[in-house]
Formats: sequence, structure tokens, C-alpha cells
Amino acid sequence: MSQKLLSLYGLKFHPFRPDVPIEALQCVSDLDTFFRRIEFTITDGGFSLITGDPGTGKSVALRLLAHRLGRRPDVTVGTIDHPQSRVSDFYRELGVLFGVPLQHNNRYGGFRSLRMRWAEHVASTLSRPVLIIDEAQEVLSSVFNELRILASTDLDSRSLLCVIFAGDQRLPSRFRNPDLLPLGSRIRRRIQLDYADRDQLCACLDHLIEAAGNSALMTTELKATLAEHSAGNYRVLMTMADELLCVAAERELPRLDEKLFFDVFQPPAPKKRARATTAR
Repeated sequence: MSQKLLSLYGLKFHPFRPDVPIEALQCVSDLDTFFRRIEFTITDGGFSLITGDPGTGKSVALRLLAHRLGRRPDVTVGTIDHPQSRVSDFYRELGVLFGVPLQHNNRYGGFRSLRMRWAEHVASTLSRPVLIIDEAQEVLSSVFNELRILASTDLDSRSLLCVIFAGDQRLPSRFRNPDLLPLGSRIRRRIQLDYADRDQLCACLDHLIEAAGNSALMTTELKATLAEHSAGNYRVLMTMADELLCVAAERELPRLDEKLFFDVFQPPAPKKRARATTAR
């Protein structure tokens, strides 16, 4: 179905799936400004925070940021894949990311090895390690505090690591708790991703289908209808557009339009019940 779909509509890739090529993702102005702020101060290290409700674009923001930083010769980017890890597993994952063999039963030795590794790496190559943690609201408080201590040196006057946290609205609340306030107060750069308006959603659709190679894939009216029914949520928008594209491919329709939308998403009219007749 995937290859048939692409060839049927002259697409280079599926524009509504999560694995859209990084080059095709849209970087809005607010994100670009935030990324530049991180790049300008990356040599200082420290902590940054991306928050937003599900579907407001955090994953796309992290993909764009990791790609942007990864192209710089002075940056080494690592991503934590299991934010729920306990401290020992967290150290093991850091060791894999930054090439430091760690003993799970020797946390202090691992702590020293990582700090030495980062300090030597920064001094010899002028490169800065960057750690990205998605779904950071799931991180244990003990790991947060370990990371805060690990990332700084010289009585907190130098930072050996740049850390970007991303999570939902529970994350800022956690950083206001007394046990995590020392870390929360060290977050220098923040961005709050909000629900998109109609024009932003339509612009996202325009950008994706043009990048995929078929700007005439759907009508202007359908784009507006999808935007109006997405509740400002990019994920809902992509899910509905994906469903329409699959149905259109099954029916071999030349283009996606409003009629298809109502065929697929409009609830069927309730069936009239036959009136029961009672024998008298």
C-alpha cells in the first residue's frame, strides 16, 4: 500500500507519518529563535526546557534541534531513550552515549569518569556534549539531582554539559517542588509550545505536501476543514490526513477533497426504528 500510495500521488515520502525526513520538517519562527538562543550559549552549557501538551510539536522540535546541533563540529549530541531509568541504569546509558565504560556498582567511579571524560573532551576539542531527554516528566527525582551535580564543576561556576529537557505540563510543576528547585532554578532557556491556530495548521499541511512533491494533493477547502477539526493539535491533524490519504489511495481518487472528509469522518445517520405494531 505504501509504495502504491506514493506512486499514485507522485510523492517522495508519506507526508503525514511520524518518520517524515528531517529536511521536510517545518521550523516555525519561535522554534528557530529558541534554537539560536541555545546555539549562542552552548559553550556555557546548562539546562534548557521545552514543554507543551501532547501533539503540540515537542517531538518535531527535538528532532530539528538534534539535527541542527549535530551538524556542528563542536557539539556531541546524545539522547536518553529510557527516562524512567534508576540512577545505575542512567549512568550506564550515559556511558554508552559518551563512550565511557561504567561499572553499575561503582557510581562514584562512574561519576568521576564521566566528568573527566567531558572535561578532557571540552579542553582538547573545544566540543560541547549535549544531552537531550524527552518525556522528562518521567525522570526520577534522584536522577534529576544526580544530573544536576554531574553537569557542573568548580563550585557550580562551570558547566560540563548542555541538557535539554522536554515534557508535558507536569514537568514545570515538578521543578517547583522543593527537592527539585535547585535544578529548576538553573534552567536558563525555556519555550512553551501551545496549540496551533487554523493558519498555522494549514501552513503545516502546505509545507509537508509541497516538500513531499505534490502541492496539489488536497484542496484548499479540505486543508481548512482539517485545520478546523484538529483542535489545534498537530498530531490529530496528521492522523486525520493520513487516514484520508489511505482511503483515497484505496479508491484511487485523483485528489483529496472535502467530500472525502465527510465520507470518512461524518458519523452515519441513525437508522430509523420500525414502529412496533400491537395487535388489538
